Amino acid sequence: MAFIVFILQLAVRILSFPMYLLKFLGLWDWICKKWFPYFLVRFSVTYNEQMAGKKRELFSNLQDFVGPSGKLSLLEVGCGTGTNFKFYPPGCRVTCVDPNPNFEKFLFKSLAENRHLQFERFFVAAGENMHQVADSSVDVVVCTLVLCSVKNQEQILREVCRVLRPGGAFFFIEHVADEHSTWNYFWQQVLEPAWYLVFDGCNLTRESWKTLERASFSKLKLQHIQAPLSWVLVRPHIYGYAVK
Repeated sequence: MAFIVFILQLAVRILSFPMYLLKFLGLWDWICKKWFPYFLVRFSVTYNEQMAGKKRELFSNLQDFVGPSGKLSLLEVGCGTGTNFKFYPPGCRVTCVDPNPNFEKFLFKSLAENRHLQFERFFVAAGENMHQVADSSVDVVVCTLVLCSVKNQEQILREVCRVLRPGGAFFFIEHVADEHSTWNYFWQQVLEPAWYLVFDGCNLTRESWKTLERASFSKLKLQHIQAPLSWVLVRPHIYGYAVK
């Protein structure tokens, strides 16, 4: 089976040669950073409709982690277009971090549609290096569909632990690799070389739950689900929260 996956991956790479050439020339990343926000605006509408129940269930616990200030201080890492904003509680103080500056105009459009939030700042930064955010300064960190594309999962979780106050929580929803015995995992492996390029560094076969289990949280509540999504390849999900 591994040999078949290798051959099919090779065929996918050959078919994807124009994208690999643009990447080699240093043009593909620039193209992705420009077009990806427009794709995500459309994708996020459908994703929110199909995942609304799970998001409401998960984010209903946010208020449990309000700090001494009496107002929830929330940092969203990889905020994208701000599609999670409508699930946050009224009065929540939101700071956003994303490495792609082209999301900014979409982000502020979402903020205009969610006046119940108190917006703090938007930082252009990778989640692995959020030096603009002070140690132990936020009650909650939120990360949805981000761990699939970061360069270093361990480092981003170290940064999450650094910025969280003691007793604060990390909330996550992520698509992950399917069970290895499934046909879906087979096709995740085969299509990953092209998927990674088209979707701005997204990996289909990451087992992100293992990284979360190794991180230095005092408590981890994590569930595996088959999300009710149209795209079969990204149906395997994990969601939950971890407490510092």
